[in-house]
Amino acid sequence: MTRLQHRFDGPDDAPVLVLGPSLGTTMDLWEPQLAALTEAWRVLRYDLPGHGGSGVIHGTIGDFATAVTGLLDALGLEKVAYGGVSLGGAVGTTLAVEHPERITSLVLCCTSARFGDPAAWHERAAKVRDGGLEPLADTFLGRWFTPAYAGTAAARAMLAHVDAEGYAACCEALAAFDARDRLGEVSAPTLVVAGAEDVATPLSHAEALATGIPGARLVVVPGAAHLANLERPEPVTHAMLRHLERTP
Repeated sequence: MTRLQHRFDGPDDAPVLVLGPSLGTTMDLWEPQLAALTEAWRVLRYDLPGHGGSGVIHGTIGDFATAVTGLLDALGLEKVAYGGVSLGGAVGTTLAVEHPERITSLVLCCTSARFGDPAAWHERAAKVRDGGLEPLADTFLGRWFTPAYAGTAAARAMLAHVDAEGYAACCEALAAFDARDRLGEVSAPTLVVAGAEDVATPLSHAEALATGIPGARLVVVPGAAHLANLERPEPVTHAMLRHLERTP
């Protein structure tokens, strides 16, 4: 099984919160939330397959989730809270459906139960395999942030640590992902966070998650696009802390 690159931050005796990043980013995506979250949580961040220090996985989002449970097993962690952005959120949804006994609380940020037309993902995978990620970097940044955001350098730096084949494999996994008919199986208390100006996973996708998951709460962050936790860290961090405080 592919081992996921990971690191812990926070008190050794605190409950564990696992954080998964977005396609094209690394665990550094969660840096803006780290100081606040580690006051009460032992935060376990990981890199997606083919991103940062993690090996490539050719498979489904379910296979990615299996890699996460394998990591939890290796670390001796039975139950955790989980938060994820975009693809990392899809992994969280899958964990909550397939392993409900292990997920105590769930935060789904700028993600979806179905990421649009599969053909577009296969087309993107082919482009990346053909020419790499750098020619597409400006396009990605334009989808990740609003035009007013000036801090794109950090995201560009993360993209430089992504393997092209690993990225393409993630695109193919996203093409096959569809959890719409299983949202009612999520039993963990769930917060859904949406960027008001997100074009990658529009507000309607967040609304579908919040409607489909029993008892889920939706928070919309104004002035934010797809990487809302990076562009508008304060309201995202606040919403996460309020939600996680309710976790048993």
